[in-house]
Amino acid sequence: MHISDGVMPISLVLGSGVASLGFAAWSLRKTRSEDLPKVAVISAAFFVAALVHVPLGPTSVHLLLPGLVGALLGPSAFLAILVGLVLQSLLFQFGGLTALGGNALLMGLPALACGLLFQIGKGTTPKRQMLVGGLCGGLGIIGSALLLAGLLAASGEDFLGVAKLALAAHLPVAIIEALMAAFIIRFLAKVKPEMLVAPFTLQSKRP
Repeated sequence: MHISDGVMPISLVLGSGVASLGFAAWSLRKTRSEDLPKVAVISAAFFVAALVHVPLGPTSVHLLLPGLVGALLGPSAFLAILVGLVLQSLLFQFGGLTALGGNALLMGLPALACGLLFQIGKGTTPKRQMLVGGLCGGLGIIGSALLLAGLLAASGEDFLGVAKLALAAHLPVAIIEALMAAFIIRFLAKVKPEMLVAPFTLQSKRP
């Protein structure tokens, strides 16, 4: 799912970088101090999920967890994903620093959308939360794959074939992550339901 360095033109690098900084600042403002340990743990899970990946031209296929991260962290999801991406880039050269903004957007925006979807649709029963969590797990990957294809297509005609292949390659991943998210959400709903509370609000949580 990571876009490599040198793929996006400078206009996309700058635009995606500025946009990702804006979303990261907003996400940080929405994150309460007491939620930072939770954000750190889930960011670490996101970091580990990408360690096993299959290269696919200028990108790669691997577990990503944007839907699950969004469901568990709500507006803090973008911050958690950006931190994980920075560490992946610095420690393992996944993606790259010039592609960091684009990678953050293609993974972070679906996570935010899934966080909002989960809050709206989760209801109060573990079964309902499991179903909505599974839906978020699948939609998170599909959303990320669509954004990935869009960024690759916008980077030049040479990447159109890879963009189509990336979309197809992530369909099985979407099914896997939907099942994973459903299982994890149902487990948390039974043993630690407070982890499923990550509301979107209009006001900032940090002073």
